[in-house]
Amino acid sequence: MDIVTLTIVLAAATLLVLGVVMSTVLGVANKTFHVPVDVRLEHVNEVLPGANCGGCDYVGCSEYAEAVVTKGEVINKCPVGGEALAQQLGQIMGISVEESYPVRPIVHCAATTEQRLQRAPYHGEQTCNAANMVGGIQGCVYGCLGLGDCVRVCDYDAIHIKEGVAVIDYLECIGCGACVKACPRNIISQVPFKADRILAVQCCSGDFAKEVTEVCEVGCTGCKACTRANPELVRMEGNLPVFDYSKYVPSEHKSLQVVQDKCKRESMVWIGKPSAEDIANAVGEIPERQEAQFETTVDQTEWRG
Repeated sequence: MDIVTLTIVLAAATLLVLGVVMSTVLGVANKTFHVPVDVRLEHVNEVLPGANCGGCDYVGCSEYAEAVVTKGEVINKCPVGGEALAQQLGQIMGISVEESYPVRPIVHCAATTEQRLQRAPYHGEQTCNAANMVGGIQGCVYGCLGLGDCVRVCDYDAIHIKEGVAVIDYLECIGCGACVKACPRNIISQVPFKADRILAVQCCSGDFAKEVTEVCEVGCTGCKACTRANPELVRMEGNLPVFDYSKYVPSEHKSLQVVQDKCKRESMVWIGKPSAEDIANAVGEIPERQEAQFETTVDQTEWRG
């Protein structure tokens, strides 16, 4: 065997030995460092909508899926999938699903520009975030600024500024909560809707009656007539009536209608998807408001309504 042939044979043998050694090393490493993947994670990812809207308080659907499978996160936090998705996740995870309701945002102000009695021109940056830092734009320091920060962050065209106030289109809203995070006054919040339409208080002012009537035509004056009409469902927190939605029974519309009828300031409003009668009569937009937490430049308060 000449030197060339010998060299070729030795090189081939060396490569063969190296191949066998590396294959053995990789095989051992694969077994040693193998991280088992829960098959449920793949199934959960498959059924999640993939909207990545952040409504579940996670960055995206895959992160929520991982939290559900590995951290025991609750399975009804997806506002897009709602009850049907929760049932699917319950089957995958092998757990029972408690009754849940779709979560939707409520704007805690219904006063249009004309209903705000003390207003001043604002020529600064046309964003709520900037306007919120300027005093004297409007008498009510709790109300909607109406410059559309919430509109710009909504990917579903579900919220618009109408006559100076944010109005939610509940036919389009999926409850992702982007508008909630965008509002600098924190007057938009989420609430479970037990029915397509719920009764809510549309004022978040913590001021007394005199101060409220000086700055707004529709603001709640804290007269307590609604709480006297249904003390189990409505209670006062400071100067504002608050709905206890855990006791909210949608089928009892008549008793709730009495609560609304007692309001002399039009602060109690049915919100949500328009009824068939509304659509037929072309009533227009339905106001908004709900259980919430809000902050202003003058104070910090918790509100539910």
